[in-house]
Amino acid sequence: MSTLEKIQSLEQVAEARARWKQEGRTVALANGVFDLLHVGHVRYLEGARALADVLVVAVNSDASTRAYKGPGRPHIPENERAELVAALACTDRVIVFDEPNVRGIIRALKPDVHVKGTDYTPDSIPEGDEVRAYGGRTAVSGDPKNHSTTELARRLGREDAK
Repeated sequence: MSTLEKIQSLEQVAEARARWKQEGRTVALANGVFDLLHVGHVRYLEGARALADVLVVAVNSDASTRAYKGPGRPHIPENERAELVAALACTDRVIVFDEPNVRGIIRALKPDVHVKGTDYTPDSIPEGDEVRAYGGRTAVSGDPKNHSTTELARRLGREDAK
């Protein structure tokens, strides 16, 4: 499947999810802004993929990113961020979403595992109650938060950066 074909609507991914379930394949859901893609993002997504047979990544839309991160964000438009995430070998499908959280995606897909980065614990994941309600589980993946888009943007803005 090509990179652009991996970017689908929630309805398309829900149809695929039904097939994956019939095939006995497990699904992980990861989500985030993925603005200025960096190694921390890659480690998070590769770790999430290691927890299931299929990885679906929900990428915040430009509007939800601004609501979450502030008016100066995102640095990269949603369609480009989605394409970059879809290009990663560990990613099977990408959904762009407008909502403030992924509860609606969780309800539609019922992933076997919902994965967040290491700034969470399995018990502190905000949508954890939604996942546990149908018997799914939560997990954390990636390296310690040694990388951030905010820090990368700050460094890129430095005049002495080469």
